[in-house]
Amino acid sequence: MALALVALYLIWGSTYLAMRIAVEALPPLGMAGMRFVLAGAVMLAFVRARGAALPTPRQWALSVPLGALLFLCGNGLVVLAERTLDSSIAAVVCATTPLIACGISSMTRERPSRAELAGTVLGFAGVAVLALGSSLASNGVRGLYVLFAPVGWAIGSLLAKRTNATGLGCAGAQMLSGGVWMLVASAASGEHLPHVLPLRAVLAWSYLVVFGSLVGFSAYVYLLRTTRPAVAMSYAYVNPVVALFVGALLGGEHVGTSTVVATVLIAAGVMTAVVFKSVRSDRVAAPSSGPCRDAS
Repeated sequence: MALALVALYLIWGSTYLAMRIAVEALPPLGMAGMRFVLAGAVMLAFVRARGAALPTPRQWALSVPLGALLFLCGNGLVVLAERTLDSSIAAVVCATTPLIACGISSMTRERPSRAELAGTVLGFAGVAVLALGSSLASNGVRGLYVLFAPVGWAIGSLLAKRTNATGLGCAGAQMLSGGVWMLVASAASGEHLPHVLPLRAVLAWSYLVVFGSLVGFSAYVYLLRTTRPAVAMSYAYVNPVVALFVGALLGGEHVGTSTVVATVLIAAGVMTAVVFKSVRSDRVAAPSSGPCRDAS
């Protein structure tokens, strides 16, 4: 379990910098689309090799809208934004995904708890600090891209949970579908590969496929099955901190006071709204209860 947690923290925290490096030379949507098509195909092949059931026709049909929400919107908007936005800032904004998922779920299913309300206030205060005091404010439309990315991922995650479209097989189908969506969007927007592929960008893309998509997601699924949801979802407030250090140490990104303050506020908000509520739910209800457990 400890190894899976460390892998999840380090890998998913470092993928933001890898995406920023990849889009320096590769077309953003095309790069991400090929990543998820390949990762989804490998994941489905792995499921088949283990003798497990492949997705049903219904699950394949569901993967089409879910792939659009999770990957075209949730990831595609991030890679578009990272052409000009620091990876650490993108990671901090995306850390609000569990808060958004909790908010959406509370509006449609149950009254929000005090922990959720307090966490949401903290989290979006962090976004406000980031928007006013960092380079996010000067990114114009691309700054809006990254603000909407967590909304797509949160809605897709909640729909996947409610339709029972979970597990490695469904994840593979959703990745494959999402990758196709991204390749279509790439072609429609006129993206094209450069004549020369820089080794740095190719290595970053390979890291995203192997570690970000396959190893990282497998570790997350394993944690969901073997630990309390609060433990599995702890990546949500650890990843932005990891991304901050990785971006500064390896990517040469400037980390200002507003970014640090926003990271602390958002991490505290996620911990309050999601983790504390999950711990409380574990004590009083069955493990499957709670609206935000699969809000990854």
